[in-house]
Amino acid sequence: MMGGRALLLLLVSALLVQIRASDPLLYESFDEDFEGRWVVSKKDEYQGVWKRAKSDGHEDYGLLVSEKARKYAIIKELEEPVTLKDGTVVLQFEVRLQNGLECGGAYIKYIRPQEAGWDAKEFDNETPYTIMFGPDKCGSTNKVHFILKHKNPKTGKYVEHHLKFPPSVPYDKLSHVYTAIMKPDNEVRILIDGEEKKKANFLSADDFEPALIPSKTIPDPDDKKPEDWDERAKIPDPNAVKPDDWDEDAPMEIEDVEATKPEGWLDDEPEEIDDPEASKPEDWDDEEDGEWEAPKIDNPKCEEAPGCGEWKRPMKQNPAYKGKWHAPLIDNPNYKGIWKPQEIPNPEYFELDKPDFDPIAAVGIEIWTMQDGILFDNILIADDEKVATFILEKTWKPKYEVEKEKEKAEEAAAAADGLSEFQKKVFDILYKIADVRFLAPYKTKIIDVIEKGEKQPNITIGILVSVVVVFVTVLFRILFGGKKPAAPVKPVVEAKKPKATETDGAGSSGDKVEKEDDEKEETGDKVEKEEDEKEETAAPRRRSRRET
Repeated sequence: MMGGRALLLLLVSALLVQIRASDPLLYESFDEDFEGRWVVSKKDEYQGVWKRAKSDGHEDYGLLVSEKARKYAIIKELEEPVTLKDGTVVLQFEVRLQNGLECGGAYIKYIRPQEAGWDAKEFDNETPYTIMFGPDKCGSTNKVHFILKHKNPKTGKYVEHHLKFPPSVPYDKLSHVYTAIMKPDNEVRILIDGEEKKKANFLSADDFEPALIPSKTIPDPDDKKPEDWDERAKIPDPNAVKPDDWDEDAPMEIEDVEATKPEGWLDDEPEEIDDPEASKPEDWDDEEDGEWEAPKIDNPKCEEAPGCGEWKRPMKQNPAYKGKWHAPLIDNPNYKGIWKPQEIPNPEYFELDKPDFDPIAAVGIEIWTMQDGILFDNILIADDEKVATFILEKTWKPKYEVEKEKEKAEEAAAAADGLSEFQKKVFDILYKIADVRFLAPYKTKIIDVIEKGEKQPNITIGILVSVVVVFVTVLFRILFGGKKPAAPVKPVVEAKKPKATETDGAGSSGDKVEKEDDEKEETGDKVEKEEDEKEETAAPRRRSRRET
């Protein structure tokens, strides 16, 4: 009999727990239309259109940021304010960045009670809040914000207190759940997808900036540094004298008089010559395009010789160089240390055992984002962690698992194709480098190297290094000059692999194609046809990924 009663009590307790778990303080799933329950701001700057839409690949609905480069503001007022002063409070919501997040926010503001007569249609970035929580990413900013606005009881002013070292935003396009759990012992925990990423204490100066409790003393703003205060730890020795043999005008380098011109140096040969195979394009207009000049190529006579052009003696380090003389430093006898103003009692200092939170009277989303496709869902406020875990397991986890499997399949397919997304971006950049005007003489061979890399993804890094070296070398020669021009990049070939046939196109071909790409893209087919007619006996040129 006693065992039966105990079992009955256990069942009743479990039922009560289940009822409690199904009754959060606020839960918004957007399974129904949000109009009438949420209020869109009528302020002029908020032109972004909110839509109820399905998450990509799911039948589940959410609140969608539908347009790029817009400001958005929407708010939902609670039937009863939620107090944060007693017991546990859990803030949780789901966000999916379906198109990524390069610059924008996806956070929620938990609004404190407003003054009498306030209209939700006036909701904007100036509307006072108690807590701001959620992801934000733009430039160097990449964090999951947790900001508390707390009222100083001494001054009556509200101060923003930012969580130090917050977790970063997941870098993908999957659904993620952000949870903040505030405990009555002043602890706050930040979770992403149910996993704890940060634990802090509201009253710790190590966890919030600025600290909730101000310092007892502050530097006296009226204190001034005395005019005779000397902060220099070292000073030049006033008794030091420059040595008589110290020559400040001696140069750092001098000409090496012992150097002799190498035998076989070709004084009368230039380092570069006009490409003898280049010809002026038929459609070149001197008035429109300027006077045509043949592209330069390396002088073949200089390849075998030690050098070409005017020979000059090299420079060497000057043994007499000493540079500008400075007196040696000695300890400053008048040194008093770094001056600091004296400390005085802080008039804003106060003590408290726990934060004096303002209640949450509404939930608002007020963001300015450059991305569309941001989907909010399953917004929750609860007073029990089990409620948040139950919602997470029931709504988010099944979707995430489907999205993760799809992502793995896409990555596997990309790997099977030979090129990952990263490699594709690398090759796109290399093609742009090949189009740089001063690399025209090298363009054909650079593209050959890039195409080989696309067919053999395992040598991507070698390809990248080779092209960048050529780019930097040629640029350096243009800026600073040099005795030897940079050699054209050579294709990277794996060991024990047959060499790919190369097409030695004339220098003017690359220059011409480059010009057509820049100014007359529509005549590209004509240029290819003319090149093919000139080089019928040459090996056929492969078409790059960019040209297909």
